[in-house]
Amino acid sequence: MASEEYTSVWTRPKRGRRREQPALTQQQIVAEAIKLLDADGLEALTMRKLGAALGAVATAVYWHVANKDELLELVVDEVYGEVEVPTVADPSAWRPAAEAAARSVRAMIVRHPWVAPTLADVGMNYLGPNLMRISDDLLGTYLAAGFELIEADQAANTVLGYVIGVASVEAATVSKLKRTGKDMAAWQAEVWPAAVKAAEPYPHMRALYAANSNTDLEAGGEDNFSYGLARILDGLEARL
Repeated sequence: MASEEYTSVWTRPKRGRRREQPALTQQQIVAEAIKLLDADGLEALTMRKLGAALGAVATAVYWHVANKDELLELVVDEVYGEVEVPTVADPSAWRPAAEAAARSVRAMIVRHPWVAPTLADVGMNYLGPNLMRISDDLLGTYLAAGFELIEADQAANTVLGYVIGVASVEAATVSKLKRTGKDMAAWQAEVWPAAVKAAEPYPHMRALYAANSNTDLEAGGEDNFSYGLARILDGLEARL
């Protein structure tokens, strides 16, 4: 029995323009969808709401995308276009390029917290040109370092997995703060006493909270991210 052909917004034939359709472009749809997602999150996005924001009926949106899954393919690829991967001209410069790319991915996820829940599918189901470009550039970074093709892919995925994991937690915090209307300092002041109290029966956690009693959570998060990224890159460098 023949397997079904994989379908994606990137693989199906594009529809031609119909005269009765309003002048609504795919670019307009994607830009407005990102605005709605940034404002209200993934669960709030519907085709009807998107159509209303565009001043068009939902059927006009469906002319460009068959369903919400296709819409998400487009918007995820669009925000991945914000990621920058430096070109490695000198093989010895691979590590600064890898770090810069990792920080760029992290920043994109934190800017667009709704991206995080979609990332389980990225790399397997998403075929967009921006994601393909970034994947190719990252592969080139680790090839320039001296890894063979398969291990270069493994190295890139290891770093990316770390970045996505950390950034997804940060994105969840950003979303929570947006829902509560608090900034990080106000949230920390509210939560910290409860966390310290909860840690009292546990000596190691109690000591950790005491050591971090005057730490700014944002600065601490930056330090933790940098530490983890450096240790992963240390390990990869040792492989070379």
